[in-house]
Amino acid sequence: MFTGLIEESGEVKSCIISSEGMEITVLCSKILSDIQTGASICINGACQSVTEFGNNYIKVQASNETLKVTNFRNLKTGDKVNLERALTLDKRIDGHIVSGHIDCIAEFIESKNDGFSRELFFKLPLNFVKYVIYKGSIAVNGVSLTVVSVKNNIFSVELIPDTLKKVNLADLKKGDTVNIETDLFGKYVEKILNSKDNTSKVDYGFLAENGFI
Repeated sequence: MFTGLIEESGEVKSCIISSEGMEITVLCSKILSDIQTGASICINGACQSVTEFGNNYIKVQASNETLKVTNFRNLKTGDKVNLERALTLDKRIDGHIVSGHIDCIAEFIESKNDGFSRELFFKLPLNFVKYVIYKGSIAVNGVSLTVVSVKNNIFSVELIPDTLKKVNLADLKKGDTVNIETDLFGKYVEKILNSKDNTSKVDYGFLAENGFI
């Protein structure tokens, strides 16, 4: 599990794709302090297991399933990627609970300056729009953010300058893709409500009546 608070921006040294998946080597420094083989590292929001590491790099092996749902296929040498180690329970959880399991990719549309912050707009696949709500949490390339607008399948988030300096969202160009993880709890609620065995009095009507949806 992760928090969506990026620890550093690493640089892709190599990405080798084959029939088995993709082997990715990332240059980094901060996350190496307590690294070990098998450790979980969130790369652009996708949880990956470290297969090898050295003084200035980690290596992971992304499965074909990962390549289907992430933007890893678009990675190239020199690209910046957001990195976060798995959370520990001895510190505050300042972001939100992020599993590192990517739902889909979204297309970057545009950005607008909004005072000292920048609003970024993304287009989602239609079947994932239901999980994105106004003022809800969302992870974009692993960054924990708050949804500030949702219209049809376009949503936006705002980033302050300090965040933009630390993550790889500042230089997005129209048409670029990002990895999206929607709110984990919303998916659990949907599954419970749609279950044939659900005998709870909580339903969509109850949630709407009490201001939850």
